Amino acid sequence: MMKRLLIAEGSEDLAALFKAALPAHEILIDMPQPGEAPIDYLVVGRPKAALMAALPEVKLILSLNAGIEHLLRSGEIAAETPIVRMVDDGLAEGMTEWVLAEALSWHRNIRLYERFQRELRWQPQAEKLAHERVVTILGAGALGTPVARHFVAFGFNTRVWSRSGRTVEGAQSFAGRDSLVAAVTGADILVNLLPLTSETENIVGAELFNAQAKGGFFINGARGGHVVDTDLIAAVDSGQLSGAVLDVFRIEPLPESDPFWQHPDIRVSPHVAAPTHPRIAVLEIARNVMRFERGEAIPHLVDKTRGY
Repeated sequence: MMKRLLIAEGSEDLAALFKAALPAHEILIDMPQPGEAPIDYLVVGRPKAALMAALPEVKLILSLNAGIEHLLRSGEIAAETPIVRMVDDGLAEGMTEWVLAEALSWHRNIRLYERFQRELRWQPQAEKLAHERVVTILGAGALGTPVARHFVAFGFNTRVWSRSGRTVEGAQSFAGRDSLVAAVTGADILVNLLPLTSETENIVGAELFNAQAKGGFFINGARGGHVVDTDLIAAVDSGQLSGAVLDVFRIEPLPESDPFWQHPDIRVSPHVAAPTHPRIAVLEIARNVMRFERGEAIPHLVDKTRGY
């Protein structure tokens, strides 16, 4: 009997990619009817409530996203059902491009000069070189590590903080909660690329912003739940930070009433830093399905006790 793979809320175009990548499997985009054969594999992004609970026979859940906190918090997934995070070269490349673009834009005052142009102001600023800046990256995983490597390559004084103390060549490594403030102290640019767990929720707040260099910059490409929003606005309004760029938020889409929209020194982007590229993602999921069927180890399997 053919193994069945369901793409939750999938499209015909996405199904066609899966059929090409897994020709020996039955690919579905609609929930099975009563009496049909069970679903073996479930591909999900942000599924509707009760979807996963309705498919208790699923052997493997494959996420289309790098973040899986919403799946764990749903309470719908059996403890024994494995979950695989989406980690592929496309995600890492996209995040690296976005973070570096925003960091370099701030570093070289490009946004400031755009404002000056609108105001018809010819006002050169004091410019620094990369080796005169300190960058701290929170997270040394599949996204944080390549981002850190690129900062190192540009010549920035690069620090990496993580739970485990994973090292990145050319960067200073910090491990554990006790070293968090030290890792951020004096940082001109703070980049958050942590997974969202119960331990990292609200981890970026006044204590870290106040530890940064005066007039520093904050970049969030991870999850909105990491940041204490009111602390960020206060840090920018006081001048402790010169600004921030946010790609992720506690509520998405960001409500029109949210103060981030109108803040002159906080840039908003609509969760586009590292989009999932369908062709790359489908090939990665197909490889993991085949690994599962051969009884091989699957990379990026979620540790449910850690939350990522």
